[in-house]
Amino acid sequence: MRYVSTRGRAPALGFGDALLAGLASDGGLYVPETWPALPDLTRCVTYADAATAVASCFVGDEIDDATLARCATEAYATFRHPSIVPLVQLDHRQWLAELFHGPTFAFKDVALQLVGRLFDHVLEQRSDHITIIGATSGDTGSAAIDAVRGRDNIDIVMLFPNGRVTDVQRRQMTTVEDANVHIAAIDGTFDDCQDLVKAMFLHPRLASQRHLSAVNSINWGRVMAQVTYYATTSLALGGETVFAVPTGNFGNVFAGWVARRMGAPIDRFVLSTNANDILARFLNEGDMSMREVVPTLSPSMDIQVSSNFERLLFEMNDRDGGMTAEQLARFRSSGRLDVEPDQRAEHLDGTFSATRVDDDATLAEIHRLAHRTGVVVDPHTATATAAASLIDHDGPVVALATAHPAKFADAVARALGQRPELPEALAELHVKAERFEVVANDLELVAAHVERVTAAT
Repeated sequence: MRYVSTRGRAPALGFGDALLAGLASDGGLYVPETWPALPDLTRCVTYADAATAVASCFVGDEIDDATLARCATEAYATFRHPSIVPLVQLDHRQWLAELFHGPTFAFKDVALQLVGRLFDHVLEQRSDHITIIGATSGDTGSAAIDAVRGRDNIDIVMLFPNGRVTDVQRRQMTTVEDANVHIAAIDGTFDDCQDLVKAMFLHPRLASQRHLSAVNSINWGRVMAQVTYYATTSLALGGETVFAVPTGNFGNVFAGWVARRMGAPIDRFVLSTNANDILARFLNEGDMSMREVVPTLSPSMDIQVSSNFERLLFEMNDRDGGMTAEQLARFRSSGRLDVEPDQRAEHLDGTFSATRVDDDATLAEIHRLAHRTGVVVDPHTATATAAASLIDHDGPVVALATAHPAKFADAVARALGQRPELPEALAELHVKAERFEVVANDLELVAAHVERVTAAT
Protein backbone atom coordinates (compact mmCIF):
# COMPACT_ATOMS: atom_id res chain seq x y z
CA MET A 1 0.00 0.00 0.00
CA ARG A 2 1.40 3.37 -1.06
CA TYR A 3 0.18 6.86 -0.21
CA VAL A 4 -0.03 9.84 -2.54
CA SER A 5 -0.49 13.54 -1.84
CA THR A 6 -3.71 15.34 -2.70
CA ARG A 7 -1.60 18.06 -4.31
CA GLY A 8 0.33 15.72 -6.57
CA ARG A 9 3.90 16.90 -6.08
CA ALA A 10 5.16 14.97 -3.04
CA PRO A 11 6.66 11.49 -3.47
CA ALA A 12 4.50 8.46 -2.75
CA LEU A 13 5.21 6.92 0.65
CA GLY A 14 4.61 3.67 2.48
CA PHE A 15 2.32 3.54 5.51
CA GLY A 16 5.00 4.16 8.15
CA ASP A 17 6.44 7.16 6.36
CA ALA A 18 2.98 8.63 5.71
CA LEU A 19 2.03 8.10 9.36
CA LEU A 20 5.13 9.87 10.67
CA ALA A 21 5.01 12.65 8.06
CA GLY A 22 1.38 13.60 8.71
CA LEU A 23 1.39 16.40 6.15
CA ALA A 24 2.92 15.83 2.69
CA SER A 25 5.96 17.87 1.69
CA ASP A 26 3.89 19.77 -0.90
CA GLY A 27 1.35 20.79 1.75
CA GLY A 28 -1.17 18.16 0.70
CA LEU A 29 -2.78 15.30 2.62
CA TYR A 30 -1.94 11.65 2.10
CA VAL A 31 -4.50 9.18 0.77
CA PRO A 32 -4.08 5.54 -0.32
CA GLU A 33 -2.99 5.08 -3.91
CA THR A 34 -5.96 2.71 -4.36
CA TRP A 35 -9.00 2.07 -2.18
CA PRO A 36 -9.12 -1.49 -0.78
CA ALA A 37 -12.26 -3.56 -0.32
CA LEU A 38 -13.72 -3.89 3.16
CA PRO A 39 -12.64 -7.20 4.75
CA ASP A 40 -15.17 -9.68 6.12
CA LEU A 41 -15.88 -8.40 9.63
CA THR A 42 -18.59 -10.95 10.50
CA ARG A 43 -16.05 -13.23 12.15
CA CYS A 44 -14.60 -10.50 14.34
CA VAL A 45 -15.41 -11.16 18.00
CA THR A 46 -14.28 -7.84 19.45
CA TYR A 47 -14.02 -4.25 18.28
CA ALA A 48 -10.23 -4.62 18.41
CA ASP A 49 -10.51 -7.55 15.98
CA ALA A 50 -12.48 -5.38 13.56
CA ALA A 51 -10.05 -2.49 13.91
CA THR A 52 -7.16 -4.86 13.18
CA ALA A 53 -8.88 -6.20 10.06
CA VAL A 54 -9.64 -2.71 8.72
CA ALA A 55 -6.17 -1.34 9.49
CA SER A 56 -4.50 -4.34 7.84
CA CYS A 57 -5.96 -3.13 4.52
CA PHE A 58 -3.96 0.09 4.84
CA VAL A 59 -0.64 -0.84 6.45
CA GLY A 60 0.38 -3.30 3.73
CA ASP A 61 3.27 -5.50 4.82
CA GLU A 62 4.89 -2.82 7.00
CA ILE A 63 3.31 -4.02 10.25
CA ASP A 64 2.67 -7.72 10.84
CA ASP A 65 -0.78 -8.90 11.90
CA ALA A 66 0.31 -9.92 15.40
CA THR A 67 1.76 -6.46 16.13
CA LEU A 68 -1.29 -4.74 14.66
CA ALA A 69 -3.58 -6.89 16.79
CA ARG A 70 -1.53 -6.13 19.91
CA CYS A 71 -1.70 -2.38 19.24
CA ALA A 72 -5.48 -2.54 18.75
CA THR A 73 -6.06 -4.70 21.83
CA GLU A 74 -4.00 -2.37 24.02
CA ALA A 75 -5.69 0.71 22.53
CA TYR A 76 -9.25 -0.40 23.21
CA ALA A 77 -8.46 -1.86 26.63
CA THR A 78 -8.40 1.79 27.77
CA PHE A 79 -12.15 2.22 27.07
CA ARG A 80 -14.81 2.24 29.77
CA HIS A 81 -17.44 0.29 27.81
CA PRO A 82 -16.87 -3.30 26.66
CA SER A 83 -18.51 -2.62 23.28
CA ILE A 84 -16.14 0.34 22.70
CA VAL A 85 -18.81 1.99 20.49
CA PRO A 86 -22.18 0.97 21.97
CA LEU A 87 -25.43 1.65 20.16
CA VAL A 88 -28.36 3.24 22.01
CA GLN A 89 -31.79 3.05 20.39
CA LEU A 90 -33.74 6.32 20.57
CA ASP A 91 -36.88 5.30 18.68
CA HIS A 92 -38.07 2.78 16.08
CA ARG A 93 -35.46 3.88 13.52
CA GLN A 94 -33.02 6.27 15.17
CA TRP A 95 -29.89 5.23 17.01
CA LEU A 96 -27.04 6.89 18.86
CA ALA A 97 -23.50 5.56 18.41
CA GLU A 98 -21.65 6.52 21.58
CA LEU A 99 -18.06 7.28 20.65
CA PHE A 100 -17.03 8.87 23.95
CA HIS A 101 -16.12 5.95 26.21
CA GLY A 102 -12.36 6.39 25.83
CA PRO A 103 -9.90 7.96 28.30
CA THR A 104 -10.75 11.60 27.46
CA PHE A 105 -14.51 11.14 26.92
CA ALA A 106 -14.44 12.16 23.22
CA PHE A 107 -14.63 10.38 19.87
CA LYS A 108 -11.04 11.31 19.08
CA ASP A 109 -9.93 8.56 21.48
CA VAL A 110 -11.26 5.86 19.14
CA ALA A 111 -8.62 6.78 16.59
CA LEU A 112 -5.83 8.25 18.68
CA GLN A 113 -5.46 5.44 21.19
CA LEU A 114 -4.60 3.20 18.22
CA VAL A 115 -2.57 5.81 16.33
CA GLY A 116 -0.44 6.55 19.39
CA ARG A 117 0.58 2.92 19.63
CA LEU A 118 1.28 2.72 15.90
CA PHE A 119 3.52 5.80 16.24
CA ASP A 120 5.37 4.14 19.10
CA HIS A 121 5.88 0.89 17.19
CA VAL A 122 7.17 2.53 14.01
CA LEU A 123 9.50 4.87 15.94
CA GLU A 124 10.88 2.02 18.03
CA GLN A 125 11.58 0.00 14.87
CA ARG A 126 13.45 2.96 13.40
CA SER A 127 15.13 4.20 16.62
CA ASP A 128 13.66 7.60 15.78
CA HIS A 129 12.11 10.56 17.61
CA ILE A 130 9.37 12.91 16.46
CA THR A 131 7.83 16.18 17.57
CA ILE A 132 4.08 16.12 17.05
CA ILE A 133 2.59 19.52 16.24
CA GLY A 134 -1.16 19.67 16.66
CA ALA A 135 -4.03 22.13 16.60
CA THR A 136 -7.21 21.49 18.53
CA SER A 137 -10.65 23.03 18.62
CA GLY A 138 -11.24 21.16 21.87
CA ASP A 139 -11.09 17.37 21.97
CA THR A 140 -8.22 16.37 19.67
CA GLY A 141 -5.69 17.92 22.03
CA SER A 142 -6.50 15.91 25.12
CA ALA A 143 -7.02 12.69 23.14
CA ALA A 144 -3.67 13.06 21.36
CA ILE A 145 -1.89 13.94 24.58
CA ASP A 146 -3.33 10.93 26.40
CA ALA A 147 -2.25 8.66 23.56
CA VAL A 148 1.43 9.74 23.60
CA ARG A 149 2.10 11.15 27.09
CA GLY A 150 5.22 9.81 28.77
CA ARG A 151 6.64 8.23 25.61
CA ASP A 152 10.39 8.71 25.28
CA ASN A 153 10.45 8.93 21.48
CA ILE A 154 7.69 11.54 21.12
CA ASP A 155 7.29 15.20 22.09
CA ILE A 156 3.89 16.78 21.54
CA VAL A 157 3.15 20.49 21.19
CA MET A 158 -0.56 21.26 21.10
CA LEU A 159 -2.01 24.64 20.04
CA PHE A 160 -5.52 25.70 21.04
CA PRO A 161 -7.42 28.97 20.45
CA ASN A 162 -7.18 30.95 23.67
CA GLY A 163 -10.59 31.35 25.32
CA ARG A 164 -12.40 29.29 22.67
CA VAL A 165 -12.47 25.85 24.29
CA THR A 166 -14.42 24.82 27.38
CA ASP A 167 -12.87 24.83 30.84
CA VAL A 168 -12.88 21.02 30.93
CA GLN A 169 -11.32 20.73 27.47
CA ARG A 170 -8.55 23.15 28.43
CA ARG A 171 -7.82 21.48 31.76
CA GLN A 172 -7.66 18.04 30.16
CA MET A 173 -4.61 19.34 28.28
CA THR A 174 -3.03 21.79 30.69
CA THR A 175 -3.03 19.61 33.81
CA VAL A 176 -0.97 16.83 32.22
CA GLU A 177 2.41 16.71 33.97
CA ASP A 178 4.45 14.52 31.62
CA ALA A 179 7.63 16.23 30.41
CA ASN A 180 6.99 15.43 26.74
CA VAL A 181 3.70 17.40 26.71
CA HIS A 182 3.72 21.13 25.83
CA ILE A 183 0.61 23.33 25.51
CA ALA A 184 0.28 26.75 23.86
CA ALA A 185 -2.82 28.95 23.85
CA ILE A 186 -2.89 30.97 20.62
CA ASP A 187 -4.53 34.38 20.46
CA GLY A 188 -6.76 33.52 17.50
CA THR A 189 -9.24 30.98 16.15
CA PHE A 190 -8.90 27.26 15.52
CA ASP A 191 -8.38 28.04 11.82
CA ASP A 192 -5.41 30.20 12.87
CA CYS A 193 -4.00 27.32 14.91
CA GLN A 194 -4.46 24.93 12.02
CA ASP A 195 -2.75 27.32 9.61
CA LEU A 196 0.20 27.66 12.01
CA VAL A 197 0.58 23.88 12.19
CA LYS A 198 0.64 23.53 8.40
CA ALA A 199 3.06 26.45 8.07
CA MET A 200 5.47 24.92 10.58
CA PHE A 201 5.81 21.82 8.41
CA LEU A 202 7.11 24.09 5.66
CA HIS A 203 9.22 26.29 7.97
CA PRO A 204 12.84 25.85 6.79
CA ARG A 205 14.57 26.11 10.17
CA LEU A 206 12.02 24.24 12.27
CA ALA A 207 11.49 21.47 9.73
CA SER A 208 15.25 20.86 9.49
CA GLN A 209 15.85 20.87 13.26
CA ARG A 210 12.88 18.77 14.37
CA HIS A 211 11.34 15.64 12.90
CA LEU A 212 7.81 17.04 12.76
CA SER A 213 4.66 14.95 12.61
CA ALA A 214 0.93 15.67 12.81
CA VAL A 215 -1.79 14.05 14.86
CA ASN A 216 -4.77 16.07 13.63
CA SER A 217 -7.07 14.41 11.14
CA ILE A 218 -4.70 15.66 8.45
CA ASN A 219 -2.77 12.50 9.45
CA TRP A 220 -4.05 9.54 7.45
CA GLY A 221 -3.77 7.26 10.51
CA ARG A 222 -6.57 9.19 12.19
CA VAL A 223 -8.97 8.70 9.29
CA MET A 224 -8.01 5.04 8.89
CA ALA A 225 -8.80 4.24 12.52
CA GLN A 226 -12.22 5.91 12.32
CA VAL A 227 -13.35 3.80 9.36
CA THR A 228 -13.95 0.86 11.70
CA TYR A 229 -16.91 2.24 13.64
CA TYR A 230 -18.79 3.18 10.49
CA ALA A 231 -18.30 -0.36 9.17
CA THR A 232 -19.19 -2.17 12.41
CA THR A 233 -22.21 0.04 13.12
CA SER A 234 -23.74 -0.25 9.66
CA LEU A 235 -23.17 -4.01 9.62
CA ALA A 236 -24.65 -4.44 13.10
CA LEU A 237 -27.85 -2.67 12.06
CA GLY A 238 -28.13 -4.83 8.97
CA GLY A 239 -29.34 -2.24 6.51
CA GLU A 240 -28.44 0.71 4.37
CA THR A 241 -27.61 3.11 7.19
CA VAL A 242 -27.77 6.89 7.15
CA PHE A 243 -25.24 8.62 9.43
CA ALA A 244 -25.81 12.07 10.92
CA VAL A 245 -22.37 13.46 11.72
CA PRO A 246 -21.46 16.64 13.67
CA THR A 247 -18.96 18.23 11.33
CA GLY A 248 -16.18 20.77 11.63
CA ASN A 249 -12.94 19.63 10.04
CA PHE A 250 -14.61 16.97 7.81
CA GLY A 251 -12.30 14.18 9.05
CA ASN A 252 -14.97 12.15 10.83
CA VAL A 253 -17.44 12.15 7.95
CA PHE A 254 -14.66 11.51 5.42
CA ALA A 255 -13.82 8.32 7.31
CA GLY A 256 -17.45 7.34 6.77
CA TRP A 257 -17.07 8.08 3.06
CA VAL A 258 -14.05 5.76 3.01
CA ALA A 259 -16.04 3.00 4.72
CA ARG A 260 -18.80 3.40 2.13
CA ARG A 261 -16.23 3.43 -0.68
CA MET A 262 -14.80 0.16 0.68
CA GLY A 263 -18.23 -1.48 0.61
CA ALA A 264 -19.89 -0.86 4.01
CA PRO A 265 -23.71 -0.82 3.76
CA ILE A 266 -24.08 2.95 4.13
CA ASP A 267 -26.76 4.86 2.27
CA ARG A 268 -25.60 8.45 2.80
CA PHE A 269 -24.37 11.09 5.25
CA VAL A 270 -26.08 14.11 6.73
CA LEU A 271 -23.63 16.69 8.05
CA SER A 272 -24.74 18.85 10.95
CA THR A 273 -23.08 22.22 11.45
CA ASN A 274 -23.58 25.05 13.91
CA ALA A 275 -23.71 28.75 12.97
CA ASN A 276 -20.30 28.31 11.32
CA ASP A 277 -22.12 26.70 8.44
CA ILE A 278 -19.72 26.83 5.49
CA LEU A 279 -20.21 23.12 4.74
CA ALA A 280 -23.99 23.36 5.01
CA ARG A 281 -24.02 26.35 2.69
CA PHE A 282 -21.80 24.52 0.23
CA LEU A 283 -23.85 21.32 0.16
CA ASN A 284 -27.24 23.04 0.17
CA GLU A 285 -26.56 26.15 -1.92
CA GLY A 286 -23.18 25.62 -3.61
CA ASP A 287 -21.72 28.46 -1.55
CA MET A 288 -18.34 27.62 0.00
CA SER A 289 -17.24 31.09 1.05
CA MET A 290 -15.37 31.90 4.23
CA ARG A 291 -16.98 34.05 6.88
CA GLU A 292 -15.87 35.17 10.32
CA VAL A 293 -15.77 32.34 12.87
CA VAL A 294 -18.53 32.77 15.45
CA PRO A 295 -18.05 31.28 18.96
CA THR A 296 -20.84 28.77 19.71
CA LEU A 297 -21.95 26.20 22.28
CA SER A 298 -20.29 23.52 20.10
CA PRO A 299 -16.74 24.93 19.87
CA SER A 300 -15.17 21.91 18.20
CA MET A 301 -17.21 22.83 15.12
CA ASP A 302 -16.25 26.52 15.09
CA ILE A 303 -14.30 26.17 11.85
CA GLN A 304 -14.36 27.76 8.39
CA VAL A 305 -11.50 25.88 6.70
CA SER A 306 -12.28 22.14 6.86
CA SER A 307 -8.91 20.54 6.15
CA ASN A 308 -10.18 17.08 5.30
CA PHE A 309 -12.49 18.35 2.60
CA GLU A 310 -9.29 18.47 0.55
CA ARG A 311 -9.28 14.67 0.44
CA LEU A 312 -12.80 14.58 -0.98
CA LEU A 313 -11.98 17.39 -3.41
CA PHE A 314 -9.05 15.30 -4.68
CA GLU A 315 -11.48 12.47 -5.44
CA MET A 316 -13.93 14.89 -7.06
CA ASN A 317 -11.07 16.05 -9.31
CA ASP A 318 -10.42 12.46 -10.43
CA ARG A 319 -7.24 12.54 -8.30
CA ASP A 320 -5.72 15.43 -10.20
CA GLY A 321 -3.37 16.90 -7.58
CA GLY A 322 -2.49 19.95 -9.66
CA MET A 323 -6.14 20.91 -10.05
CA THR A 324 -6.74 20.37 -6.34
CA ALA A 325 -3.76 22.54 -5.35
CA GLU A 326 -4.92 25.28 -7.74
CA GLN A 327 -8.46 25.31 -6.34
CA LEU A 328 -7.21 25.46 -2.76
CA ALA A 329 -4.82 28.32 -3.57
CA ARG A 330 -7.74 30.27 -5.05
CA PHE A 331 -9.85 29.44 -2.00
CA ARG A 332 -7.16 30.86 0.28
CA SER A 333 -6.73 34.01 -1.75
CA SER A 334 -10.37 34.73 -2.55
CA GLY A 335 -12.14 33.06 0.36
CA ARG A 336 -14.35 31.11 -2.03
CA LEU A 337 -14.22 27.61 -3.54
CA ASP A 338 -16.12 26.90 -6.74
CA VAL A 339 -16.96 23.36 -7.85
CA GLU A 340 -18.41 22.47 -11.24
CA PRO A 341 -22.07 21.35 -11.29
CA ASP A 342 -21.20 17.98 -12.86
CA GLN A 343 -18.70 17.32 -10.05
CA ARG A 344 -21.36 18.08 -7.46
CA ALA A 345 -23.86 15.83 -9.19
CA GLU A 346 -21.43 12.90 -9.45
CA HIS A 347 -19.73 13.03 -6.04
CA LEU A 348 -22.01 14.89 -3.62
CA ASP A 349 -25.64 14.54 -4.63
CA GLY A 350 -27.17 11.48 -3.00
CA THR A 351 -24.13 11.00 -0.76
CA PHE A 352 -23.99 14.16 1.35
CA SER A 353 -26.55 16.64 2.61
CA ALA A 354 -26.37 19.07 5.52
CA THR A 355 -28.40 20.76 8.24
CA ARG A 356 -27.52 23.98 10.11
CA VAL A 357 -28.34 23.86 13.82
CA ASP A 358 -27.70 27.13 15.68
CA ASP A 359 -27.30 27.52 19.44
CA ASP A 360 -31.01 28.02 20.16
CA ALA A 361 -31.89 24.90 18.17
CA THR A 362 -29.07 22.99 19.89
CA LEU A 363 -30.41 23.84 23.36
CA ALA A 364 -33.93 22.92 22.28
CA GLU A 365 -32.69 19.57 20.96
CA ILE A 366 -30.82 18.71 24.18
CA HIS A 367 -34.06 19.44 26.07
CA ARG A 368 -36.28 17.53 23.63
CA LEU A 369 -34.10 14.42 23.63
CA ALA A 370 -33.66 14.31 27.40
CA HIS A 371 -37.40 14.65 28.09
CA ARG A 372 -38.43 12.26 25.34
CA THR A 373 -35.82 9.51 25.79
CA GLY A 374 -33.95 10.23 29.03
CA VAL A 375 -30.69 10.49 27.07
CA VAL A 376 -28.55 13.57 27.74
CA VAL A 377 -26.22 14.63 24.94
CA ASP A 378 -23.55 17.28 24.50
CA PRO A 379 -24.17 20.22 22.12
CA HIS A 380 -22.16 18.72 19.23
CA THR A 381 -24.15 15.50 19.39
CA ALA A 382 -27.37 17.51 19.66
CA THR A 383 -26.73 19.04 16.24
CA ALA A 384 -26.55 15.49 14.84
CA THR A 385 -29.68 14.18 16.57
CA ALA A 386 -31.54 17.29 15.40
CA ALA A 387 -30.43 16.59 11.84
CA ALA A 388 -31.28 12.88 12.19
CA SER A 389 -34.84 13.67 13.26
CA LEU A 390 -35.42 15.37 9.90
CA ILE A 391 -34.18 12.47 7.75
CA ASP A 392 -36.66 10.62 5.55
CA HIS A 393 -35.29 7.08 5.43
CA ASP A 394 -36.89 3.67 5.96
CA GLY A 395 -33.73 2.07 7.35
CA PRO A 396 -31.63 2.84 10.42
CA VAL A 397 -30.47 6.41 11.08
CA VAL A 398 -27.43 6.76 13.33
CA ALA A 399 -26.37 10.01 14.98
CA LEU A 400 -22.76 10.01 16.17
CA ALA A 401 -22.38 11.00 19.83
CA THR A 402 -18.97 12.61 19.80
CA ALA A 403 -18.44 13.71 23.41
CA HIS A 404 -19.63 13.04 26.95
CA PRO A 405 -22.17 15.71 27.99
CA ALA A 406 -20.13 16.54 31.12
CA LYS A 407 -17.43 18.06 28.91
CA PHE A 408 -19.96 20.76 28.00
CA ALA A 409 -21.74 21.07 31.32
CA ASP A 410 -22.58 24.78 30.95
CA ALA A 411 -24.46 24.22 27.70
CA VAL A 412 -26.31 21.21 29.11
CA ALA A 413 -27.25 23.22 32.21
CA ARG A 414 -28.69 25.99 30.02
CA ALA A 415 -30.86 23.42 28.26
CA LEU A 416 -31.96 21.31 31.23
CA GLY A 417 -31.62 23.57 34.25
CA GLN A 418 -29.06 21.28 35.88
CA ARG A 419 -25.49 20.24 35.19
CA PRO A 420 -24.70 16.67 34.17
CA GLU A 421 -22.85 14.59 36.72
CA LEU A 422 -19.09 14.80 36.25
CA PRO A 423 -17.24 11.50 35.92
CA GLU A 424 -14.50 11.24 38.54
CA ALA A 425 -11.74 11.63 35.96
CA LEU A 426 -13.17 15.00 34.90
CA ALA A 427 -14.07 16.22 38.39
CA GLU A 428 -10.49 15.88 39.61
CA LEU A 429 -9.22 18.21 36.86
CA HIS A 430 -10.41 21.23 38.83
CA VAL A 431 -7.98 20.64 41.70
CA LYS A 432 -4.91 20.18 39.49
CA ALA A 433 -2.47 22.94 38.55
CA GLU A 434 -2.46 24.07 34.92
CA ARG A 435 0.66 24.37 32.79
CA PHE A 436 0.58 26.26 29.46
CA GLU A 437 1.81 29.41 27.74
CA VAL A 438 -0.06 32.06 25.77
CA VAL A 439 1.60 32.79 22.41
CA ALA A 440 0.70 35.42 19.83
CA ASN A 441 -0.74 34.37 16.47
CA ASP A 442 2.61 34.74 14.71
CA LEU A 443 4.46 31.96 12.88
CA GLU A 444 7.96 32.96 13.96
CA LEU A 445 6.95 33.34 17.61
CA VAL A 446 5.17 29.97 17.62
CA ALA A 447 8.08 28.27 15.82
CA ALA A 448 10.50 29.72 18.40
CA HIS A 449 8.21 28.45 21.17
CA VAL A 450 8.26 24.93 19.70
CA GLU A 451 12.04 25.00 19.41
CA ARG A 452 12.44 26.15 23.01
CA VAL A 453 10.08 23.70 24.70
CA THR A 454 11.44 20.70 22.78
CA ALA A 455 15.12 21.76 23.04
CA ALA A 456 16.01 18.92 25.39
CA THR A 457 15.24 16.39 22.68
